[in-house]
Amino acid sequence: QFNLTYLFIAHDLSVVRHISDRVAVMYLGRLVELASKQALYEDPSHPYTRALLAAVPVPDPALRKRQAVLQGDVPNPADVPPGCPFHPRCPERQEICSRVVPPLTELEDGRRVACLLRDPSGLVSERGSSEPADEVA
Repeated sequence: QFNLTYLFIAHDLSVVRHISDRVAVMYLGRLVELASKQALYEDPSHPYTRALLAAVPVPDPALRKRQAVLQGDVPNPADVPPGCPFHPRCPERQEICSRVVPPLTELEDGRRVACLLRDPSGLVSERGSSEPADEVA
């Protein structure tokens, strides 16, 4: 509308929802999901994004949803675990997640996700590398 771009950094996704058109979610300094506001809030793709959204408080007790509690501690950002940085806490992790860093991959709806389980080819593969998944093409 105003041809304006700005970077707003917040930990409160309920605030981000009201000021952004596109949202990037980061974990340990790496992008894990980049999507339009509508796509991200209506159908989050990365397990960390889903956990963040589940943690947003809902004031109406009738609408409250059960919060997903992530297990374990947040790793030291100076000593990121091998493979997917989120795998030690991910409720959907597979063995490959501890070995392969997922690339930031574009899905059919235009969002980008760094998760081996969201591979658009339908195959969890060894195509990732030890390089961080924080590049946006």
